[in-house]
Amino acid sequence: MSIVETRRRLAIVIPMLALIVSACGSQGTSSPAASSGASGGTGETVEIRWYCCLGTGEDAEAQLPTENRIVEEFNATHPNIHLTFEVVTYDEARDTLATQLAAGNPPDIVGPVGIGGAEAFHGEWLDLNPLIEQSGFDLSKYEQAAVELYAAGGEGQVGIPFAVYPSVLFYRKSLFDEAGLNEPPHAYGDPYVWPDGTEAEWNYDTIKELGLRLTVDENGKDATEAGFDPSAVVQYGYEPQRDDLRGMGAYFGPGSIDSGDGQTAEIPAAWADSWKYFYDGMWKDGFILTGPDYDSDQWAGQVDYAFFTGRVAMSTNFLWSTYGVAEGGDDWDVAAVPANGSTTTSPLNADTFRIMKDSKHPSEAFEVLSYFLQDASPDLLNIYAGMPAVPSEQDDFFTTYQEQFPNQVDWQVVKDSLQYADIPNWEGYMPAYNETLDRILAYGDKWATTEGLNMDDEIAALQAEIQGIWDQ
Repeated sequence: MSIVETRRRLAIVIPMLALIVSACGSQGTSSPAASSGASGGTGETVEIRWYCCLGTGEDAEAQLPTENRIVEEFNATHPNIHLTFEVVTYDEARDTLATQLAAGNPPDIVGPVGIGGAEAFHGEWLDLNPLIEQSGFDLSKYEQAAVELYAAGGEGQVGIPFAVYPSVLFYRKSLFDEAGLNEPPHAYGDPYVWPDGTEAEWNYDTIKELGLRLTVDENGKDATEAGFDPSAVVQYGYEPQRDDLRGMGAYFGPGSIDSGDGQTAEIPAAWADSWKYFYDGMWKDGFILTGPDYDSDQWAGQVDYAFFTGRVAMSTNFLWSTYGVAEGGDDWDVAAVPANGSTTTSPLNADTFRIMKDSKHPSEAFEVLSYFLQDASPDLLNIYAGMPAVPSEQDDFFTTYQEQFPNQVDWQVVKDSLQYADIPNWEGYMPAYNETLDRILAYGDKWATTEGLNMDDEIAALQAEIQGIWDQ
């Protein structure tokens, strides 16, 4: 399981109680069973098991009360189904689910779960197409690209859009003001305007130039000035979303390590370019934190992300990272993600609920799924801090979401960013998913902590090692 899933869980989970619930335990409250001809008119009440938490969902104060209430309300209004809620802590959830599958005792519905969390169980999800057609579930309210996100990997339509977390550029207004710089553009396609009125394309070259001017040492000199001390930096210019090399690469363009035949590993050229850009930004240019600095108590060691300290000027990250941006002050806002050449990409995280293909009651499980995505959707999206995948619901979501922030945030940027989502998604299918991901994470750690590497050689070595895994 990737570090990004851990970050996403922390986006909601503030102080966490240690909840370890047995694989067959229930946290939901059931209603009295009623006879309603659910299973072929037999009058039996069908039990549907909801399994959590491969992603978020386990917070005892912020999430479980709402989830349990939703279970109670569902059971009270659906006498043909008895919904039970199984909470397994994030750290145990993957192994526990694997054990249940091996024992032939799968849950019916799983979620919320992201693309990566689901791909760890590739091939175990039900194709929803027959149930969508049978029930008349309306997919037209979603953007087509969001629907297609769950139709990749050769499994059919394994999900329906629910919560989406586009990427944006977070920035600190006060740090731009102190440097005498204009703020980044909020509208996609707009240029960056320098203080003298000249314009520059809003791309990663401009991010680098800004990043150098916004990287400051303890004597107040920025990284473009003579006498700048790179060993005494107190403010950095830029911080990428670095949890997973695939996600880092996706900011330069969509792609997959799977060349398309399910057998051949191939690093996308845009990803290789991004890795070299970020590596140079850490070890050569110095406007991005190195791994040791990033993990130190002075920076991200205590607050998950360096941007949360208030001493990083810009950071590309997902919407869910709003959970910690205010720790560094209320002077933040969001801007458009920069382009890589002519390509603009806002890498996407997305959560939904999925049905396991071996569910004994797929029709009833789909009834629960539909309830989560419709009736219970506002409450669930609120506790998961997810932007609705339904465009018509997004304005109401952000009106409520804004209430937790004293500073006015330009949420239109977030909505606009969804148009630039990466398809294929960076967390999507690849062979030997878990072992391959472990190797990718190991290389990411190596590059963040080791100076003087030849990145062309490193990227070639990573591709060769992934191919070796796939060939086994």
